[in-house]
Amino acid sequence: MPGRDAVTTSTAAVEAHDTSGTGEQPRYLPGFGNEHVTEAVPGALPEGRNSPQRAPLGLYAEQISGTAFTQPRSVNQRTWVYRILPSAAHGPFRKIGDGLLRTAPFTDVPADPNRLRWDPLPLPDAPTDFVDGLFTIGGNGDAETRAGIAVHWYRADTSMTDRYFVNADGEFLIVPQLGGLLLDTELGRLRVAPGEIAVVPRGIRYRVELLAPVVRGYICENYGASFTLPERGPIGANGLANERDFLAPTAAFDDRRRDVQVVQKFGGGLWAADYDHSPLDVVAWHGTYTPYKYDLARFMTIGTISFDHPDPSIFTVLTSPTDTPGLANADFVIFPPRWLVGEDTFRPPWYHRNVMSEFMGLVRGVYDAKADGFLPGGASLHNGFTSHGPDAETYARASTGELRPRKLDDTLAFMFESRWIVRLTEHAATAPSLQDDYDGVWDGLRPHFTRP
Repeated sequence: MPGRDAVTTSTAAVEAHDTSGTGEQPRYLPGFGNEHVTEAVPGALPEGRNSPQRAPLGLYAEQISGTAFTQPRSVNQRTWVYRILPSAAHGPFRKIGDGLLRTAPFTDVPADPNRLRWDPLPLPDAPTDFVDGLFTIGGNGDAETRAGIAVHWYRADTSMTDRYFVNADGEFLIVPQLGGLLLDTELGRLRVAPGEIAVVPRGIRYRVELLAPVVRGYICENYGASFTLPERGPIGANGLANERDFLAPTAAFDDRRRDVQVVQKFGGGLWAADYDHSPLDVVAWHGTYTPYKYDLARFMTIGTISFDHPDPSIFTVLTSPTDTPGLANADFVIFPPRWLVGEDTFRPPWYHRNVMSEFMGLVRGVYDAKADGFLPGGASLHNGFTSHGPDAETYARASTGELRPRKLDDTLAFMFESRWIVRLTEHAATAPSLQDDYDGVWDGLRPHFTRP
């Protein structure tokens, strides 16, 4: 029997397209930052209060606080869950190996001013689940002081069954590139395919089931303030990523009693504890602290309809703000299909030196600033004030070609942009996939200066 699914702006859940082959139709709650309300069993939510003497249906009431209690209402995040057993019902955590996962501060190798580019990370050659397949490229800041980011690849060929993951250090912004994922979380299920993203807040337990034989993608681990929507400024009330297109899960629970392992990322290391039950036993919940997904095809791209190339900040989907207005701890920026119509304009991204550091990935197609060598699943890093821009072939074509309206169809690139230098891990700095000839893409540039 269906339960109650509601949000502050709507009482209807959204039915999603099934991608698992199981026939199950997941349902989502629309709206970014909404006070969502959902129960998998009717009557599981208490009425008019959060923590009655005895919660309905013999459940336990528990609050998950994503912010300090006293932070302003505009940024305060918390969710009340009603679960079969409290999350405290488990034995001690023990330290386990970290694999190729690392956490800030990063001190493995010196900060590198060079332009760096990697081929796609090789797929697993042995059974590997989502946690075991994490590969940290680098990052900045300090997870324990909740500032900065880390950048990871993930790759896997094995679903997590009786294994779960929780990250106490930061939230995960997951960008699938190859194959889809089912994120089975405490608060419900999210199906995420290439072309979509998902965000799992810190402290939320989940497992990752693969919706393809092998998967690969990118992760921005955000240690700072939670991702939110950027201000639109003079753009006005509409455009970019719209609130209603973000989807949170409806309540779903697992009440099977069996031995499972929960892996926790805490203070930069991985720890594991044995449970005798699934940690995904939340029957109902209400609040604002929740995982969510977003289809990047719904981003309303804005560009010039006259001349010049606007700043890439117009492509910002999500931002992690700092105390300095306009200065991001992290921005998530996309370069999706779009029309190029600027008159007397060099249309690809211009040559640039940026105070911010730019990590780029490619989900599909071709990036319009690079003619060759930047592949789907690959990545590039241009740290603060590192000179970069179109390669020689792209410059020659864009500076001499006919300026007719042109649609970029087959492309989806993205950028994790950060206020601080991104330092590499040792294994990223020495990876066989790191291209040793990246600087060569600019070798064909020649002076064209002519004196009047």
